[in-house]
Amino acid sequence: MDRMLYVAMSGAKQVMEQQAAVANNMANVSTPGFRAQIANFRAVPVVGQEAPTRAFVAATTPGADFTHGPLTETGRALDVAVSGSGWLVVQTPDGGEAYTRVGNLQIGADGQLTTMGGRPLMGDNGALTVPPGSTVSIASNGLVSARDAASNVLTGIAEVGRLKLVNPQATELERGDDGLFRMRAGQPPAEADEAVTLVSGVVEGSNVNPVETMVAMIANARSFEMQMKSLQTADTNAQSANKLLAYG
Repeated sequence: MDRMLYVAMSGAKQVMEQQAAVANNMANVSTPGFRAQIANFRAVPVVGQEAPTRAFVAATTPGADFTHGPLTETGRALDVAVSGSGWLVVQTPDGGEAYTRVGNLQIGADGQLTTMGGRPLMGDNGALTVPPGSTVSIASNGLVSARDAASNVLTGIAEVGRLKLVNPQATELERGDDGLFRMRAGQPPAEADEAVTLVSGVVEGSNVNPVETMVAMIANARSFEMQMKSLQTADTNAQSANKLLAYG
């Protein structure tokens, strides 16, 4: 028996999943530091006596586009962008580490240095906390300094700590459901890399190309229509075969 029906069904299912990934990319075209999601698929031959051209579609490990996004100058002291390859380290709710390129930082009510999403930034010795009411500056090497707002002399500057900057291999990272990247299962946390540097007063934007993403959405819609047409063809062929058997 020809498995065309199941082949088309698997193709339509995977196209829907790919369309969801593309739609997520489009939704984050303006999200700072966002890395475009890549949906990968592979063909799996149908095992049996069917035609050798029949193949199912199966999803493989999803990936991400690690190319750098555009830099936008803001002039804000708490805005930083990683220069070249590398990641900022944030603390997750379970106390672990995750990696991000989001550099529009803020100071929480408790004095913690966090991302705009409220993720605490990690330093070499844990989360960083600055004195209340102080003016913060971040050097290119990640050194965080705080100056008393009432002081205008160098003696009023205190070193809070150094941001932990890492640069693991892209193949060692996987994206979580929260959009943050983590080391793959079984891998230890990434070590600090002194070669990673920051640029202050700028924010890295999303690396999603809106034109290419829109074209991909249209292509996926056409592909889904083709798979649905195959399902209709398989149903029509089955009905014709039943009629022949009934009147045979």
